[in-house]
Amino acid sequence: MSGTFITFEGGEGSGKTTIAHLIKDKLEKEGYSVVLTREPGGVSIAEQIRDVIVDVNNTNMDARTEALLYASSRRQHLVEKVIPALKDDKIVICDRYVDSSMVYQGIARGLGIDEVYNMNLFATENILPNLTIFFDIQPELGLQRVYSNKDREVNRLDLETLDFHQKVYDGYLTICDKFPERIIKVDASQSIDDVLNSVYDEVKKHL
Repeated sequence: MSGTFITFEGGEGSGKTTIAHLIKDKLEKEGYSVVLTREPGGVSIAEQIRDVIVDVNNTNMDARTEALLYASSRRQHLVEKVIPALKDDKIVICDRYVDSSMVYQGIARGLGIDEVYNMNLFATENILPNLTIFFDIQPELGLQRVYSNKDREVNRLDLETLDFHQKVYDGYLTICDKFPERIIKVDASQSIDDVLNSVYDEVKKHL
């Protein structure tokens, strides 16, 4: 595959979704062909699985069920959208990917990082990003952003305790240490313009 696969990761309210759209616009103005997508979701079947995952009524969902649903959604999204775009020499920017599962289910839910990683390697046939940007922000600040943004979807994960979100944040730091050749940290507490410039600089290094 000749394209470039870039993923954005971070806790709730980290700003990665906003920056993803701005990066796409910036690159397209320079003549790049960019596909912006998200997980879970991105294609019809995967979006239907997403609806089950984020439904605020599904508070009884088992952690392994949750992890398997994410992996299933990821598989469908990958084969239907990501791989074809990469084969077509496009830049794919994906809002969340395997690292989210390792952090949220592997660490915060306690399933084990290696167990979740291996499950997702099976689902993705070992396809990992060329670059991952971690939007580094303390969970308290991220959640403040979530609750102050009335237009943002509030999902089941937003309703978790601060302790859970702290585990997510600590988990991302663990992931950054585990894959330093692939994951770059960006200070997401900065202004939108500063975050955009930092992310853009890192993305351009990989194109």
